[in-house]
This record gives sequence, C-alpha cells and structure tokens, in this order.
Amino acid sequence: MHIFITGVAGFLGSNLADFYINKGFKVSGCDNLVGGEIENVHHDVNFYQGNCENLDFMTQSTKDNIDVLCHAAAYAHEGLSSISPTLICNNNVTGSVAVFTAAIRNKIKRIVYCSSMARYGKIKIPYREDDQLNPVDPYGVSKVAAENILKILCNTHGLEYNIAVPHNIIGPKQRFDDPYRNVVSIMSNLMLQNRQPIIYGDGEQKRCFSDIEDCIYCLDKMITDKNIVSQIINIGPDEEFVTINELFKIISNKLQFNQEPKYFADRPNEVKHATCSSDKARKLLNYKTSLSLHESIDKVINFIKAK
Repeated sequence: MHIFITGVAGFLGSNLADFYINKGFKVSGCDNLVGGEIENVHHDVNFYQGNCENLDFMTQSTKDNIDVLCHAAAYAHEGLSSISPTLICNNNVTGSVAVFTAAIRNKIKRIVYCSSMARYGKIKIPYREDDQLNPVDPYGVSKVAAENILKILCNTHGLEYNIAVPHNIIGPKQRFDDPYRNVVSIMSNLMLQNRQPIIYGDGEQKRCFSDIEDCIYCLDKMITDKNIVSQIINIGPDEEFVTINELFKIISNKLQFNQEPKYFADRPNEVKHATCSSDKARKLLNYKTSLSLHESIDKVINFIKAK
C-alpha cells in the first residue's frame, strides 16, 4: 500500500510515517517546514517540500499511484487563530481544499483528515461525535469547514473518507519551543532550563492528553480498514482528565522544579473544560489506552533531554 502524508515533517505526520515504513509500506509526504523539521522525516520517505495551499504542487506530489492520503498538515495554533485568523484559515481551509482536490484529480481511493477537538467548542462534555458543534474561534470553525467540504467532495466524486479527531497529542518529535501550543512540551522544556512556565487564566482548564502511539493505532485502522468508511471518530483517551495546574505539579515533581508558574490573563475564546468520549473508538477501532499520562510525560521529557 502507498500512503501519502501531508505534514510529514511534523509531530503527528512523522511518527505516522515511521509507523508505516516499519510495516513495509511505501510512504510519500510533503511539508513546508514551517512547523516541522526535516530531521523528523524518515530517510525512506519520498519527500516533497512545499505548501498544501498550492494546488499544482499538491497535484504533482500525489500523482504516483497513492492508495490513501492522510491530511495531517495544519497550522494547529488554536490560540493564535483569534489574532491571526487569515494565516490559520488559509492553511486549514484553502490548504485542505487543495489537498482534497489533488486527491480527486489523481483518483486516490481514500482521504483520512485529521480534524481537531476545537470542532466542538462550548458544549456539554464529554464531546461525542454526533454532538451539535459550536466552535468558538477561527481555528475550530476552519476545521469544521474543511470537514464539511471533504464530505461533499468525496460524496460527489466517489472517494472514501474518514475524519479523525485527535485531542492534545503528546510524545517524541513534538515541538517544545512553540509559544502557542503543546503545553506539556513547553512546560517540560522551560522547567529543564530552570525557567518559569506560563499558565493562562486560573489554570483550572481541564484537558485529557493522548499519547502519540495510541493516536497512531486509531489512525491506522481509519487508513487501512476497508470496513471503516465515512466515519468521524474521536481518537485518544477519555480518562485521566487533568487541570493545567495539576499538570504543572506532575511535571514539576518529575523534574524537581521548585518554582511556581507565572499566571497571565485568559487566552481569548479558550474553552474551559474540553474532554472527549472514546466510546465510538472503542466500538469501531477496538481502542484502549496503552500508556498512562505519567508514562507519556516521561517520554516527552526524555525526548527534550536528548534534543
């Protein structure tokens, strides 16, 4: 099988590429290297450097008999989207439509789109896939828009699709110098430098963190299982919910960090409590959490130390 991965130099894309290379699949992919790093790309990946928003580039990159395209590329800066909405929406909407159009042109059989928990917004938790969506920022709106366009195009042109909804993925190869996202990596990196992490608001925001290995397990099913089609599935755990304050304490205890965090004003439009139900993933994908939050954080810390 030949898999094409957008964002193949990024955190999720590069880990997914490694997984399929190890399985003996042919893997191609693209990245503009804005959020990804070339050193993340496995040497057996057929790599194209360029931007997803460029339809001609995407069409040329995906013409080599691709079986499944996994669209993992995104400017996943939810907090930034209320400040720089054009940047985020150009990538998440225009870029996604170009990717989908290239897949249609090249008769790719299936598209798997990596959406975001931001699609749900301010609604009752835990979020379920059939909930009425209420995104609260341009990032969430842009991900929903891309989902809707994907469904319309695939239904019109006869392509298969699945939509994965990861939430707060953590693990090796994640950027830890990004000021907008990846709170576990950011906190761990700053504490390793003996610098105070920043917490926005009162720190009582509640989240659930997904290990990269668990997300790849789910994505693999959505990419390769012929019986899983036209599905939207939350991928990640619905256990070990934790506040940002509690997360700070866990990491500081591991690193014996003896300072307090700095508290700043709330980020605009941030949802206070955001957790997903994994019932559908358990039913359709036979999903179960394989690593605890503590084990996942240890992997992040060890990766940053090695870097």
